[in-house]
Amino acid sequence: MSSSVASGPFLSVIVIGGGAAGFFAAITCAQTHPHCQVTLVEAGRDCLSKVRISGGGRCNVTHACFDPAQLVQYYPRGGKALRGAFSRFQPQDTIAWFQSRGIALKTEADGRIFPQSDRSDTIIHCLETAAAAAGVSVEPGSGVVALEEIPPAETAAIANSPPGARFRVTLKNGEVRGADRLLLATGSSASGYRFAQHLGHSLIPPVPSLFTFQVRDPALHARAGVSVPQAQVRLKVGTKTLEQTGALLITHWGFSGPAILKLSAWGARLLHESQYHGALSVHWLPDHSPDRLRETLLEAKTSHSRKQLSNYCPLALPQRLWGYLLERSHIAPDSRWADLSKTGLNRLVTELSQGHYAIQGKGVFKDEFVTCGGVSLKEVDFKTMASRCCPGLYLAGEILDVDGVTGGFNFQNAWTTGWLAGQALGQGL
Repeated sequence: MSSSVASGPFLSVIVIGGGAAGFFAAITCAQTHPHCQVTLVEAGRDCLSKVRISGGGRCNVTHACFDPAQLVQYYPRGGKALRGAFSRFQPQDTIAWFQSRGIALKTEADGRIFPQSDRSDTIIHCLETAAAAAGVSVEPGSGVVALEEIPPAETAAIANSPPGARFRVTLKNGEVRGADRLLLATGSSASGYRFAQHLGHSLIPPVPSLFTFQVRDPALHARAGVSVPQAQVRLKVGTKTLEQTGALLITHWGFSGPAILKLSAWGARLLHESQYHGALSVHWLPDHSPDRLRETLLEAKTSHSRKQLSNYCPLALPQRLWGYLLERSHIAPDSRWADLSKTGLNRLVTELSQGHYAIQGKGVFKDEFVTCGGVSLKEVDFKTMASRCCPGLYLAGEILDVDGVTGGFNFQNAWTTGWLAGQALGQGL
Protein backbone atom coordinates (compact mmCIF):
# COMPACT_ATOMS: atom_id res chain seq x y z
CA MET A 1 0.00 0.00 0.00
CA SER A 2 1.45 3.37 -1.04
CA SER A 3 1.77 6.31 1.32
CA SER A 4 -0.72 9.10 0.77
CA VAL A 5 0.56 12.62 0.23
CA ALA A 6 0.49 14.72 3.39
CA SER A 7 -0.92 18.22 3.26
CA GLY A 8 1.60 21.05 3.30
CA PRO A 9 5.36 20.83 2.70
CA PHE A 10 6.87 17.38 3.22
CA LEU A 11 9.87 15.35 2.26
CA SER A 12 9.39 12.02 0.56
CA VAL A 13 11.87 9.46 1.92
CA ILE A 14 12.17 5.99 0.39
CA VAL A 15 14.18 3.33 2.21
CA ILE A 16 15.21 0.43 -0.02
CA GLY A 17 15.80 -2.70 2.04
CA GLY A 18 13.74 -4.20 4.84
CA GLY A 19 16.56 -5.46 7.03
CA ALA A 20 17.83 -4.23 10.39
CA ALA A 21 19.49 -1.08 9.05
CA GLY A 22 16.56 -0.15 6.81
CA PHE A 23 13.95 -0.56 9.55
CA PHE A 24 16.00 1.30 12.13
CA ALA A 25 16.63 4.19 9.73
CA ALA A 26 12.98 4.39 8.66
CA ILE A 27 11.74 4.40 12.27
CA THR A 28 14.33 6.98 13.35
CA CYS A 29 13.57 9.27 10.41
CA ALA A 30 9.80 9.13 10.89
CA GLN A 31 10.07 9.77 14.62
CA THR A 32 12.68 12.52 14.37
CA HIS A 33 11.23 14.32 11.35
CA PRO A 34 7.40 14.38 11.34
CA HIS A 35 7.46 16.31 8.05
CA CYS A 36 8.91 13.22 6.32
CA GLN A 37 6.73 10.73 4.52
CA VAL A 38 8.73 7.54 4.97
CA THR A 39 8.21 4.46 2.81
CA LEU A 40 10.22 1.25 3.20
CA VAL A 41 10.25 -1.14 0.25
CA GLU A 42 11.55 -4.69 0.44
CA ALA A 43 11.96 -7.07 -2.49
CA GLY A 44 11.31 -10.21 -0.45
CA ARG A 45 7.96 -11.41 0.81
CA ASP A 46 9.13 -10.94 4.40
CA CYS A 47 11.14 -8.20 6.02
CA LEU A 48 13.88 -8.69 8.63
CA SER A 49 14.76 -12.19 7.39
CA LYS A 50 18.33 -12.00 8.72
CA VAL A 51 17.05 -10.89 12.10
CA ARG A 52 14.85 -13.96 12.15
CA ILE A 53 17.67 -16.48 11.63
CA SER A 54 20.47 -14.73 13.53
CA GLY A 55 21.87 -16.34 16.64
CA GLY A 56 20.23 -19.65 15.82
CA GLY A 57 16.82 -17.99 15.77
CA ARG A 58 17.42 -16.13 19.04
CA CYS A 59 18.72 -12.87 17.48
CA ASN A 60 22.08 -11.69 18.81
CA VAL A 61 21.00 -8.05 19.12
CA THR A 62 24.36 -6.54 20.04
CA HIS A 63 27.42 -7.07 22.25
CA ALA A 64 28.23 -5.83 25.75
CA CYS A 65 31.18 -3.69 24.69
CA PHE A 66 30.54 -0.06 25.60
CA ASP A 67 33.86 1.62 24.84
CA PRO A 68 33.88 2.81 21.19
CA ALA A 69 37.67 2.53 21.02
CA GLN A 70 37.46 -1.12 22.05
CA LEU A 71 34.32 -1.84 20.05
CA VAL A 72 35.92 -0.97 16.71
CA GLN A 73 38.54 -3.68 17.30
CA TYR A 74 35.87 -6.24 16.40
CA TYR A 75 35.53 -4.95 12.84
CA PRO A 76 38.07 -6.32 10.35
CA ARG A 77 36.90 -3.63 7.93
CA GLY A 78 35.28 -0.30 8.77
CA GLY A 79 36.43 0.08 12.36
CA LYS A 80 38.14 3.43 11.76
CA ALA A 81 35.05 4.90 10.09
CA LEU A 82 32.80 3.60 12.87
CA ARG A 83 34.85 5.12 15.70
CA GLY A 84 33.04 8.46 15.58
CA ALA A 85 29.72 6.82 14.74
CA PHE A 86 29.87 4.70 17.89
CA SER A 87 30.43 7.82 19.98
CA ARG A 88 26.92 8.86 18.91
CA PHE A 89 25.09 5.52 18.95
CA GLN A 90 26.64 2.40 20.47
CA PRO A 91 25.48 -0.82 22.20
CA GLN A 92 24.28 1.01 25.31
CA ASP A 93 21.99 3.07 23.10
CA THR A 94 20.75 -0.06 21.33
CA ILE A 95 19.93 -1.65 24.67
CA ALA A 96 18.13 1.50 25.84
CA TRP A 97 16.16 1.71 22.58
CA PHE A 98 14.77 -1.81 22.86
CA GLN A 99 14.24 -1.67 26.63
CA SER A 100 12.28 1.58 26.27
CA ARG A 101 9.90 -0.40 24.06
CA GLY A 102 9.40 -3.13 26.62
CA ILE A 103 11.98 -5.63 25.33
CA ALA A 104 13.87 -7.38 28.13
CA LEU A 105 17.43 -8.26 27.13
CA LYS A 106 20.04 -10.51 28.69
CA THR A 107 23.82 -10.64 28.46
CA GLU A 108 25.47 -14.04 28.17
CA ALA A 109 28.88 -14.97 29.55
CA ASP A 110 30.66 -14.24 26.28
CA GLY A 111 29.16 -10.74 26.01
CA ARG A 112 26.48 -11.50 23.42
CA ILE A 113 23.12 -9.86 24.10
CA PHE A 114 19.81 -11.58 23.31
CA PRO A 115 16.16 -10.96 24.09
CA GLN A 116 15.20 -12.76 27.29
CA SER A 117 12.59 -14.62 25.28
CA ASP A 118 15.38 -16.24 23.22
CA ARG A 119 13.17 -15.59 20.20
CA SER A 120 14.04 -13.40 17.23
CA ASP A 121 10.30 -12.82 16.76
CA THR A 122 10.47 -10.59 19.84
CA ILE A 123 12.85 -8.20 18.05
CA ILE A 124 10.98 -8.41 14.74
CA HIS A 125 7.64 -7.59 16.39
CA CYS A 126 9.24 -4.67 18.23
CA LEU A 127 10.65 -3.18 15.02
CA GLU A 128 7.44 -3.71 13.06
CA THR A 129 5.35 -2.18 15.85
CA ALA A 130 7.68 0.82 16.14
CA ALA A 131 7.56 1.36 12.37
CA ALA A 132 3.77 1.27 12.33
CA ALA A 133 3.54 3.64 15.31
CA ALA A 134 5.91 6.08 13.60
CA GLY A 135 3.82 6.07 10.43
CA VAL A 136 6.29 4.26 8.20
CA SER A 137 4.66 2.62 5.19
CA VAL A 138 6.24 -0.84 4.95
CA GLU A 139 5.85 -2.57 1.58
CA PRO A 140 7.23 -6.13 1.35
CA GLY A 141 7.23 -7.74 -2.08
CA SER A 142 8.08 -4.38 -3.66
CA GLY A 143 11.32 -4.99 -5.46
CA VAL A 144 13.06 -2.02 -7.04
CA VAL A 145 14.08 -2.61 -10.65
CA ALA A 146 15.50 0.83 -11.44
CA LEU A 147 16.32 4.13 -9.80
CA GLU A 148 17.81 7.30 -11.12
CA GLU A 149 18.27 10.96 -10.43
CA ILE A 150 15.70 13.10 -12.22
CA PRO A 151 15.80 16.65 -13.56
CA PRO A 152 13.39 18.94 -11.63
CA ALA A 153 11.35 19.56 -14.81
CA GLU A 154 10.34 15.89 -14.95
CA THR A 155 9.11 15.65 -11.35
CA ALA A 156 5.52 16.58 -12.15
CA ALA A 157 5.20 13.54 -14.41
CA ILE A 158 5.53 11.20 -11.40
CA ALA A 159 2.28 10.60 -9.53
CA ASN A 160 2.24 11.65 -5.85
CA SER A 161 5.73 13.10 -6.24
CA PRO A 162 6.79 16.08 -4.13
CA PRO A 163 7.94 19.19 -6.02
CA GLY A 164 11.64 18.99 -6.84
CA ALA A 165 11.98 15.26 -6.12
CA ARG A 166 15.52 14.07 -6.78
CA PHE A 167 14.96 10.39 -7.52
CA ARG A 168 12.73 8.22 -9.68
CA VAL A 169 12.18 4.75 -8.19
CA THR A 170 10.63 2.08 -10.43
CA LEU A 171 9.12 -0.95 -8.72
CA LYS A 172 8.79 -4.47 -10.09
CA ASN A 173 5.06 -4.00 -10.58
CA GLY A 174 5.74 -1.04 -12.88
CA GLU A 175 4.80 1.65 -10.39
CA VAL A 176 7.04 4.72 -10.38
CA ARG A 177 7.70 6.74 -7.21
CA GLY A 178 9.40 10.06 -6.67
CA ALA A 179 11.63 10.70 -3.63
CA ASP A 180 13.50 13.64 -2.14
CA ARG A 181 15.76 11.35 -0.13
CA LEU A 182 16.81 7.80 -0.77
CA LEU A 183 18.43 5.31 1.59
CA LEU A 184 20.12 2.18 0.27
CA ALA A 185 20.07 -0.46 3.02
CA THR A 186 20.12 -3.49 0.74
CA GLY A 187 22.72 -5.57 2.55
CA SER A 188 24.83 -7.73 0.26
CA SER A 189 22.24 -7.67 -2.53
CA ALA A 190 23.74 -7.47 -6.00
CA SER A 191 21.00 -5.06 -7.06
CA GLY A 192 21.86 -2.72 -4.19
CA TYR A 193 25.49 -2.64 -5.26
CA ARG A 194 24.38 -1.99 -8.82
CA PHE A 195 22.15 0.92 -7.75
CA ALA A 196 24.99 2.45 -5.72
CA GLN A 197 27.35 2.24 -8.67
CA HIS A 198 24.71 3.72 -10.99
CA LEU A 199 24.50 6.72 -8.65
CA GLY A 200 28.24 7.30 -8.76
CA HIS A 201 29.74 5.04 -6.11
CA SER A 202 32.67 2.68 -6.46
CA LEU A 203 32.58 -0.83 -5.07
CA ILE A 204 35.15 -2.83 -3.12
CA PRO A 205 34.50 -6.32 -4.61
CA PRO A 206 32.39 -8.27 -2.10
CA VAL A 207 33.65 -11.66 -0.90
CA PRO A 208 32.33 -13.96 1.85
CA SER A 209 33.19 -13.41 5.51
CA LEU A 210 32.27 -15.49 8.58
CA PHE A 211 32.58 -19.02 7.26
CA THR A 212 33.84 -22.38 8.45
CA PHE A 213 36.88 -24.33 7.25
CA GLN A 214 36.83 -27.57 5.30
CA VAL A 215 39.44 -30.18 6.21
CA ARG A 216 39.58 -33.50 4.35
CA ASP A 217 40.13 -35.83 7.29
CA PRO A 218 37.54 -38.61 7.84
CA ALA A 219 38.95 -39.32 11.30
CA LEU A 220 38.36 -35.68 12.25
CA HIS A 221 34.85 -35.73 10.76
CA ALA A 222 34.07 -38.78 12.91
CA ARG A 223 34.51 -36.53 15.97
CA ALA A 224 31.87 -34.04 14.78
CA GLY A 225 30.27 -32.26 17.72
CA VAL A 226 33.39 -32.30 19.88
CA SER A 227 34.41 -28.84 21.09
CA VAL A 228 36.87 -27.11 23.40
CA PRO A 229 36.10 -23.82 25.16
CA GLN A 230 39.41 -22.19 24.32
CA ALA A 231 41.86 -22.94 21.53
CA GLN A 232 44.48 -20.92 19.71
CA VAL A 233 44.32 -21.13 15.93
CA ARG A 234 46.86 -19.79 13.46
CA LEU A 235 46.20 -19.52 9.75
CA LYS A 236 49.04 -19.22 7.27
CA VAL A 237 48.30 -18.22 3.69
CA GLY A 238 51.42 -17.60 1.65
CA THR A 239 53.70 -15.43 3.76
CA LYS A 240 50.93 -14.03 5.96
CA THR A 241 49.84 -15.44 9.32
CA LEU A 242 46.70 -14.62 11.31
CA GLU A 243 45.86 -15.75 14.83
CA GLN A 244 42.71 -15.96 16.95
CA THR A 245 41.66 -17.53 20.25
CA GLY A 246 38.25 -18.84 21.24
CA ALA A 247 35.97 -21.85 21.31
CA LEU A 248 36.63 -24.44 18.58
CA LEU A 249 34.14 -26.95 17.21
CA ILE A 250 34.78 -30.06 15.10
CA THR A 251 32.19 -30.55 12.33
CA HIS A 252 31.36 -33.15 9.68
CA TRP A 253 33.44 -31.12 7.21
CA GLY A 254 36.23 -29.65 9.36
CA PHE A 255 36.29 -26.80 11.88
CA SER A 256 33.85 -24.16 13.11
CA GLY A 257 33.21 -22.19 16.28
CA PRO A 258 34.00 -18.59 17.28
CA ALA A 259 37.77 -18.98 16.88
CA ILE A 260 37.38 -20.12 13.26
CA LEU A 261 34.68 -17.57 12.41
CA LYS A 262 36.84 -14.72 13.73
CA LEU A 263 39.80 -16.06 11.77
CA SER A 264 37.69 -16.25 8.60
CA ALA A 265 36.53 -12.65 9.06
CA TRP A 266 40.02 -11.22 9.44
CA GLY A 267 41.34 -13.43 6.65
CA ALA A 268 38.31 -13.09 4.33
CA ARG A 269 40.03 -11.40 1.41
CA LEU A 270 43.30 -13.28 1.88
CA LEU A 271 41.47 -16.62 1.81
CA HIS A 272 39.39 -15.59 -1.19
CA GLU A 273 42.56 -14.81 -3.11
CA SER A 274 44.01 -18.22 -2.19
CA GLN A 275 40.77 -19.99 -3.26
CA TYR A 276 40.22 -20.94 0.38
CA HIS A 277 43.38 -22.95 0.81
CA GLY A 278 45.80 -22.46 3.67
CA ALA A 279 47.57 -24.09 6.60
CA LEU A 280 45.88 -24.12 10.00
CA SER A 281 47.74 -24.72 13.25
CA VAL A 282 45.76 -25.59 16.39
CA HIS A 283 46.88 -25.33 20.01
CA TRP A 284 44.17 -27.22 21.87
CA LEU A 285 45.28 -25.99 25.31
CA PRO A 286 46.73 -22.49 24.85
CA ASP A 287 47.23 -21.98 28.59
CA HIS A 288 49.71 -24.89 28.53
CA SER A 289 53.16 -24.31 27.03
CA PRO A 290 54.79 -27.24 25.22
CA ASP A 291 57.11 -27.70 28.21
CA ARG A 292 54.15 -27.82 30.60
CA LEU A 293 52.39 -30.31 28.37
CA ARG A 294 55.49 -32.50 28.31
CA GLU A 295 55.76 -32.39 32.10
CA THR A 296 52.10 -33.34 32.51
CA LEU A 297 52.44 -36.27 30.12
CA LEU A 298 55.64 -37.49 31.79
CA GLU A 299 53.92 -37.35 35.17
CA ALA A 300 51.06 -39.47 33.77
CA LYS A 301 53.61 -41.92 32.36
CA THR A 302 55.04 -42.34 35.86
CA SER A 303 51.88 -42.22 37.97
CA HIS A 304 49.56 -44.20 35.66
CA SER A 305 52.03 -46.49 33.93
CA ARG A 306 49.68 -49.51 33.87
CA LYS A 307 46.72 -47.67 32.35
CA GLN A 308 45.98 -47.61 28.64
CA LEU A 309 46.58 -44.22 27.07
CA SER A 310 43.10 -44.17 25.57
CA ASN A 311 41.51 -44.71 29.01
CA TYR A 312 43.34 -41.97 30.87
CA CYS A 313 43.80 -38.39 29.66
CA PRO A 314 45.70 -36.15 32.09
CA LEU A 315 44.50 -33.02 30.32
CA ALA A 316 41.18 -31.17 30.19
CA LEU A 317 40.19 -32.53 26.80
CA PRO A 318 37.10 -34.45 25.61
CA GLN A 319 37.78 -38.18 25.51
CA ARG A 320 36.92 -38.43 21.80
CA LEU A 321 39.37 -35.65 20.98
CA TRP A 322 42.08 -37.28 23.08
CA GLY A 323 41.68 -40.51 21.14
CA TYR A 324 41.90 -38.63 17.85
CA LEU A 325 45.11 -36.85 18.89
CA LEU A 326 46.64 -40.18 19.90
CA GLU A 327 45.84 -41.52 16.42
CA ARG A 328 47.40 -38.45 14.77
CA SER A 329 50.49 -39.00 16.92
CA HIS A 330 50.71 -42.63 15.66
CA ILE A 331 50.27 -43.94 19.18
CA ALA A 332 48.32 -47.17 19.61
CA PRO A 333 45.36 -46.27 21.84
CA ASP A 334 45.51 -49.63 23.64
CA SER A 335 49.17 -49.21 24.57
CA ARG A 336 50.06 -48.49 28.19
CA TRP A 337 51.46 -45.24 29.48
CA ALA A 338 54.60 -47.10 30.51
CA ASP A 339 55.22 -47.98 26.85
CA LEU A 340 54.99 -44.38 25.60
CA SER A 341 58.31 -43.69 23.87
CA LYS A 342 60.14 -40.38 23.87
CA THR A 343 59.39 -40.04 20.15
CA GLY A 344 55.72 -40.75 20.71
CA LEU A 345 55.58 -38.26 23.57
CA ASN A 346 57.17 -35.55 21.40
CA ARG A 347 54.70 -36.22 18.59
CA LEU A 348 51.81 -35.96 21.08
CA VAL A 349 53.11 -32.65 22.46
CA THR A 350 53.32 -31.35 18.90
CA GLU A 351 49.76 -32.45 18.10
CA LEU A 352 48.47 -30.80 21.26
CA SER A 353 50.27 -27.50 20.78
CA GLN A 354 50.68 -27.09 17.02
CA GLY A 355 48.72 -29.69 15.13
CA HIS A 356 48.68 -28.88 11.41
CA TYR A 357 45.59 -29.13 9.20
CA ALA A 358 45.24 -28.31 5.50
CA ILE A 359 42.33 -25.96 4.77
CA GLN A 360 40.82 -27.01 1.45
CA GLY A 361 37.69 -24.95 1.14
CA LYS A 362 35.07 -23.06 3.08
CA GLY A 363 31.70 -23.93 4.48
CA VAL A 364 29.01 -21.50 5.60
CA PHE A 365 28.00 -20.21 9.00
CA LYS A 366 24.50 -21.71 9.31
CA ASP A 367 22.14 -19.63 7.13
CA GLU A 368 23.81 -16.34 7.90
CA PHE A 369 25.93 -14.58 5.35
CA VAL A 370 28.20 -11.63 5.92
CA THR A 371 30.31 -10.04 3.22
CA CYS A 372 33.67 -8.35 3.20
CA GLY A 373 33.49 -5.49 0.70
CA GLY A 374 30.84 -3.10 -0.51
CA VAL A 375 30.54 0.63 -1.14
CA SER A 376 33.84 2.40 -0.52
CA LEU A 377 33.82 4.15 2.87
CA LYS A 378 35.70 7.15 1.47
CA GLU A 379 32.53 8.01 -0.43
CA VAL A 380 30.26 8.21 2.64
CA ASP A 381 30.06 10.83 5.39
CA PHE A 382 29.91 8.77 8.58
CA LYS A 383 28.44 11.67 10.56
CA THR A 384 25.23 11.44 8.52
CA MET A 385 25.69 8.35 6.28
CA ALA A 386 25.17 10.70 3.33
CA SER A 387 26.71 9.88 -0.01
CA ARG A 388 29.61 12.10 -1.04
CA CYS A 389 28.81 11.26 -4.67
CA CYS A 390 25.07 11.86 -4.94
CA PRO A 391 23.17 14.54 -2.96
CA GLY A 392 20.07 13.14 -1.31
CA LEU A 393 21.39 9.57 -1.23
CA TYR A 394 22.26 7.80 2.05
CA LEU A 395 23.68 4.36 2.75
CA ALA A 396 23.56 2.13 5.84
CA GLY A 397 24.31 -1.41 6.94
CA GLU A 398 26.06 -4.17 5.08
CA ILE A 399 25.99 -2.46 1.68
CA LEU A 400 29.02 -0.59 3.01
CA ASP A 401 32.52 -2.03 3.18
CA VAL A 402 32.04 -2.75 6.90
CA ASP A 403 31.90 -6.15 8.56
CA GLY A 404 32.35 -7.41 12.09
CA VAL A 405 33.19 -10.73 13.67
CA THR A 406 30.43 -12.92 15.08
CA GLY A 407 28.85 -11.85 18.36
CA GLY A 408 26.32 -9.11 17.56
CA PHE A 409 28.76 -6.69 15.96
CA ASN A 410 27.23 -6.76 12.49
CA PHE A 411 23.81 -5.90 13.91
CA GLN A 412 25.38 -3.05 15.89
CA ASN A 413 26.76 -1.66 12.64
CA ALA A 414 23.22 -1.85 11.24
CA TRP A 415 21.64 -0.11 14.25
CA THR A 416 24.29 2.62 14.37
CA THR A 417 24.45 3.46 10.67
CA GLY A 418 20.67 3.16 10.38
CA TRP A 419 20.16 5.55 13.30
CA LEU A 420 22.64 8.08 11.91
CA ALA A 421 20.98 7.94 8.49
CA GLY A 422 17.53 8.28 10.04
CA GLN A 423 18.60 11.37 11.95
CA ALA A 424 19.97 12.98 8.80
CA LEU A 425 17.41 11.95 6.16
CA GLY A 426 14.92 14.65 7.09
CA GLN A 427 17.41 17.50 7.26
CA GLY A 428 18.05 20.03 4.50
CA LEU A 429 20.79 19.35 2.01
